[in-house]
Amino acid sequence: MYVLGASSSHILYAQLHQHQFLSNGKRCGFLNTDFGDHRRRELRIKAEAGFWPDLSRPASVEMESIDDSDQLDRILIHAQQLSQPILIDWMATWCRKCIYLKPKLEKLAADYVTKVKFYYVDVNKVPQSLVKRGNISKMPTIQVTTFP
Repeated sequence: MYVLGASSSHILYAQLHQHQFLSNGKRCGFLNTDFGDHRRRELRIKAEAGFWPDLSRPASVEMESIDDSDQLDRILIHAQQLSQPILIDWMATWCRKCIYLKPKLEKLAADYVTKVKFYYVDVNKVPQSLVKRGNISKMPTIQVTTFP
């Protein structure tokens, strides 16, 4: 029997734990709890309940840049041929709201990767004729174009 003061209670626990562990090579008494089976069961239940994300789908999709009017025309023609909606984020690198919004849109793009194509236009890196063509006056501006 061990008699120790409160200040050395951690030593008592260590000695009891070691004694019980060494006595028969296995944990015994209240320490003989197998957490492995419980953990495996918990993981199986979560997996069956849809806890795990769909690993076949990416977490985010990087939006493609539009650099000039000709590229925008090609994108619009292609989207019209496929009858696929497109989303264009008109942004600037100095715009805080734009910087905040872009990763959110990339996550959204992952959810709609087969249904909607996502693009962005950095208004400081493209000809101003493209910005005027988009009728952009404030950033961020999001335009969604659909085709019947």
